[in-house]
Amino acid sequence: MTRVLSIAAALAVAVASLGIFASPVAAHESRSVGPYTFVVGWVSEPAIVAQPNGLDVTVTETASGKAVEGLEKTLKAEVITGGAANTKGLDLVPDGDMPGHYTSDLIPTRAGDYTFHLTGTAGSTKLDEKFESGPGRFDPVSDGSSLQFPDKVPATADLAKQLADASGRLTIAIALGALGTVGLVVSIYTLTRSRRTA
Repeated sequence: MTRVLSIAAALAVAVASLGIFASPVAAHESRSVGPYTFVVGWVSEPAIVAQPNGLDVTVTETASGKAVEGLEKTLKAEVITGGAANTKGLDLVPDGDMPGHYTSDLIPTRAGDYTFHLTGTAGSTKLDEKFESGPGRFDPVSDGSSLQFPDKVPATADLAKQLADASGRLTIAIALGALGTVGLVVSIYTLTRSRRTA
């Protein structure tokens, strides 16, 4: 019985290594576009504010599973968040170790939903597809607080707001101090002048 279990385990490892039961990358969206399958998401999951990350794209022929190469020359990519005003172009870089796999470096600086927009052509197929973060697709960017241990570190946005608030208060204090100094000088000048004329 032990020998049978050992053989079964060895077969399971061999099958897995051959990719027979391979599934799409976790936390990525898989979508058919013409004769191709696009799998799109973040390079690193979960995506955390201020941590290096990037766009991750794998393209294969749907019928054969064959990798589609050379798309860095025919596709354009951009990332969008917080509305169309926050848009950045991305350079697709082919992965030399995995044909059909492309990445683009990005450091997200705001928590929330992100959209990857791909345009151009794949073979003779025109492409204009938006891949949006959300349930069943890829994760939005988080501030990472749920992963912090043992101490919680304030989010960068919170620190920036606190710094801006402190800077505003300091500016007001300096202005009030300057006004007080001017008032004191005027009072001393007036008092000195009145004594001279007396």
